[in-house]
Amino acid sequence: MIGQLGAWVLQEACRFAVRTDLPWLAVNVSPLQLRDAGFPEQVASILADTGLAPQRLQFEITESVLLDNSDASRAALTTLRQLGVGIVLDDFGTGYSSLSYLRRHAIDKLKIDRSFVRLLDGDGNSAAIVKALIDLAMALGVDVTAEGVETEAQKMLLVAMGCRQLQGYFLSPPLEPVQLLGLSGLASPDEIQPAAARA
Repeated sequence: MIGQLGAWVLQEACRFAVRTDLPWLAVNVSPLQLRDAGFPEQVASILADTGLAPQRLQFEITESVLLDNSDASRAALTTLRQLGVGIVLDDFGTGYSSLSYLRRHAIDKLKIDRSFVRLLDGDGNSAAIVKALIDLAMALGVDVTAEGVETEAQKMLLVAMGCRQLQGYFLSPPLEPVQLLGLSGLASPDEIQPAAARA
């Protein structure tokens, strides 16, 4: 059912994002979706239906997608990037983390796994690894996000290392769409509708 579920999630995410001033929105994509030859066309159709600019959509993939190295996945990633959709490598540092596949595949962002960030406060080895991953992203010319930021100390260390995108409970717990828009002032009240109220 991942294909149907993934299509529904993407449709809802794009409908939400297009009503906001969010610069971008990230959606997780399954390896099975990327192996579907019709997936890029489905994405293009959803973007056209919702009116969301492709540059405001990012797909988060795992390293297993790149290691799979299937023709279908490679073709899908190439087509999606040609559409203007960003490709984000999630949980980086926990898997194979091959530099060769980072060269072969065009990636727009690396997300440093929370397991490294969690130990930043008191583990010099973790700090060295995180700094190396941030430097690697900068050398490749891609953005970098640190996941699992839970303390002020972690935030300050990451910012000092050059990381400008942070994610974690220190910044905010997961929020409902209405809560997110209300907190950040990204949409006027009349633009905020519960999903059930949409036509």
